[in-house]
Amino acid sequence: MGRLFGTDGVRGIANQELTAELAYKIGRAGAYVLAGELKHKPVIIIGKDTRLSGYMLEDALAAGICSVGADVVKAGVIPTPGIAYLTRLYNCDAGVVISASHNSFEFNGIKFFNNQGYKLPDSIEEEIEAIILGEVEEPERVTHEKIGKCIVKGNCAEDYSNYLLSLGKNLSGMKIALDCANGASYKIAPKVFADLGAEVVTIGVEPNGININKDCGSTHIDNLKTFVKDQKADIGLAFDGDADRLLAVDENGEFVDGDKILMICGLELKKNGKLKNNAIVGTVMSNLGFDLAGREYDIDIVRTKVGDRYVLEEMLNKGYIIGGEQSGHVIFLEHNTTGDGILTAINLLNVMKSTGKKLSELSKCMKSYPQVVVNAKVTNERKTTYKDDPIIADAINELNKIFEGNGRVLIRPSGTEPLVRVMIEGDDQKFIEAKAHEIAKLIEG
Repeated sequence: MGRLFGTDGVRGIANQELTAELAYKIGRAGAYVLAGELKHKPVIIIGKDTRLSGYMLEDALAAGICSVGADVVKAGVIPTPGIAYLTRLYNCDAGVVISASHNSFEFNGIKFFNNQGYKLPDSIEEEIEAIILGEVEEPERVTHEKIGKCIVKGNCAEDYSNYLLSLGKNLSGMKIALDCANGASYKIAPKVFADLGAEVVTIGVEPNGININKDCGSTHIDNLKTFVKDQKADIGLAFDGDADRLLAVDENGEFVDGDKILMICGLELKKNGKLKNNAIVGTVMSNLGFDLAGREYDIDIVRTKVGDRYVLEEMLNKGYIIGGEQSGHVIFLEHNTTGDGILTAINLLNVMKSTGKKLSELSKCMKSYPQVVVNAKVTNERKTTYKDDPIIADAINELNKIFEGNGRVLIRPSGTEPLVRVMIEGDDQKFIEAKAHEIAKLIEG
């Protein structure tokens, strides 16, 4: 059996790959490892999104946790960052989220947070895996009064919402269009923005267990573009299924991605003397325009591997306070320990309010260059040996000379498939498409 934990927890088709039996084992092993040598009865909080399978997995997971003597707090449907926050607020020993994020409803996932609200490092996930896979001794099955219990806590969403409200400016006079992806934010987000004084109009707020992310949310932004223009809204905000990411649409229906949101918020922090170490953290997939804007405004752009866990790792190691991905995972480390779509939206709206500028004007702070990604199909061995091919190296060097700093070539082997991804950015869409296919063919051999 292969590695269970991917870059964002355990995922699979519910009741086929991610079964109730596996969820029970994950609960047992996770509670045992995360409780460690605690002298008190551990408490673990569980939240979920709106997927049909969430109920089945929640009960199985909770049973596993209780079987090793830990208590469970059931928070119900709540965004992933809500669990990260509430784990700290309630002094829980761990938090768990049942969600497959932006994936369609038949998938589900389980991811853990430690007692500080941070995603687990690989080393801890490997400890949990070793127990599940039978590589180490099974945890004790406690009996009698040591068995854990489940508590349904009804005010979790309210406590998280109140925290978000404490960070927002008065939004009276603004009309906000929300697309909640029929997911975890469907109740909380409309209420938060209405309580801040905005006029709120919504789509994607009628979950039925199988329509999460279906033709809505941050992975289907075109619906929101149309909705914003039809409603004459000042801004459109799109969340994914578990609301840990945000993408936006300006008042003209134009798309504003995570890179631009990072730059807008980073510039505001810099203006107010709050941009620690004068840096914003992105990834290798952040647009070339992100770097060029950083140079223009004298902000250091730090790049990491793709994945919000790597962004967070760099932020914690170097003391940075803002970072994220083009996809809309944005981390404001002063306020939460993970990407938080509603919090990101609040910070973006705060900038609009404090500057008096429309989003279309703010987003001009950065020019997004056309970006093309072509997959080269290769053997697993070729995923690394292509680097030694002088013909490929010459083609890349020649292209970089042509760009003269106004374009970029990034070659990145896939971590999970026999593919090498060729990403090229530049001014001319047709030119970069042709060059990406050309280099991909060279890599394929």
